[in-house]
Amino acid sequence: MNRADVTLFSGGHKGAEAEFGALAEKFGINEINFTFEGHTIERKKGLKILSSEELKKGDVSMDIVSARMGRNFSRIEKIRKVIQSIFHMVNNGYQVFVVGWILPDNTVKGGTGWAVELARLFNRPVFVYEQDRKEWFSWVNNGWVEVTPVISHKTFAGTGTRNLTPDAAKALEDLFERSFGKN
Repeated sequence: MNRADVTLFSGGHKGAEAEFGALAEKFGINEINFTFEGHTIERKKGLKILSSEELKKGDVSMDIVSARMGRNFSRIEKIRKVIQSIFHMVNNGYQVFVVGWILPDNTVKGGTGWAVELARLFNRPVFVYEQDRKEWFSWVNNGWVEVTPVISHKTFAGTGTRNLTPDAAKALEDLFERSFGKN
């Protein structure tokens, strides 16, 4: 696969998203970062500021989000915009890679979990680097299975926790090297 034909869709936020972006840049991968007015991000490369109309395309009832993820969200208006922007990442990236924590109910902690839920709803290949277990997992046959993922499609989404561990950063670099060769 030609690196110039591959695009990362992310959000440019501190932590996992900034690391995905830095690696995309290092490996010569195109990068698009979705955000919205008033949202602070680290990565400015490939910036796409979503308009109110564009954000609405990713709108979903917060009751549905809460029910699907088994929890309630406090700051509803801010989290709504984050959830709407996550829709654009997952909708544009065929494979979905996230960094975070898989919870006992099989959801993923925090707003990152919405990317996983959307990937599952859209029947997309989804991979989670689980920071406590220090392993990659994929959702297969209604359960998490340990895997060694490869970016094998020309579009992929990368998102995750703001609190990226050194092990997770290394796992992301290894993912890019497995997928695109040594840089």
